[in-house]
Amino acid sequence: QVQLEESGGGLVQAGGSLRLSCVASGRTFSAYALGWFRQAPGKEREFVASISRDSTSTRYADYVKGRYTISRNNARNTVFLQMNSLRSEDAAVYYCAASTGGVVPTRITEFGPWGQGTQVTVSS
Repeated sequence: QVQLEESGGGLVQAGGSLRLSCVASGRTFSAYALGWFRQAPGKEREFVASISRDSTSTRYADYVKGRYTISRNNARNTVFLQMNSLRSEDAAVYYCAASTGGVVPTRITEFGPWGQGTQVTVSS
């Protein structure tokens, strides 16, 4: 089983960009589909994006489509989330997660293990 660690969060102005990274330990990284989720205070954790094992397929939530890009580098055991045109409503703790089910899973129940999260704050 992989262990995941996110980084790259921080404070950004509305309209700005951030790139999140998630590094996995273990030698079976390419066996997992990967996803990003987020959770704002008082809200449930929600799906953001996912990517297939070979990077040929991706899925995005409607509220980030066209602004966010998920990618992965299996040689570096890393998944990325490029976030552009950030809005105040994008502020949340962002989590990466791995999945052994589906090509590009989107349901939270399909994912595990999870990273510890990285905070994204957007100032208006």
